[in-house]
Amino acid sequence: MNENETIEPTGPDRWTLIRDIAALQIKLLADGLRDLVLVPVSLAVGLISLLKGGERPGTEFYELLRAGKKSERWINLFGAAERVFPGHDTGNLDGKDIDGMLAGVESYIVDEYRRGGITAQAKERLDKVLDSVQRVADRQRRKPD
Repeated sequence: MNENETIEPTGPDRWTLIRDIAALQIKLLADGLRDLVLVPVSLAVGLISLLKGGERPGTEFYELLRAGKKSERWINLFGAAERVFPGHDTGNLDGKDIDGMLAGVESYIVDEYRRGGITAQAKERLDKVLDSVQRVADRQRRKPD
């Protein structure tokens, strides 16, 4: 593939897109909380590593970096790109990440929908609202300026 070629997305359906948007928001929150915790912790651990001294200072600091890297892979912030852009390496941990947890929640919701529970009614209502919004947006695009 040369530089000018682009990878065409496979085009997820509406509900896959909604799921991926929600998942990204959850992941962004997790990533932000991790960063919020890591700022003071990394400074404290870095100072401890410096003050400890010795022949090879920094052991604690680099252990923290390894834990941070592991948490980054667990959050897998942009993991949805794997489905839309096949071959895009997102560092997937084979279900041992937030995507794996969300898949369990999604499975529960889908089972409830198939049984015709409240989820099915909510999906129908949301589909109607989204269809209506999409029609308005289509009319706005077609409207001459």
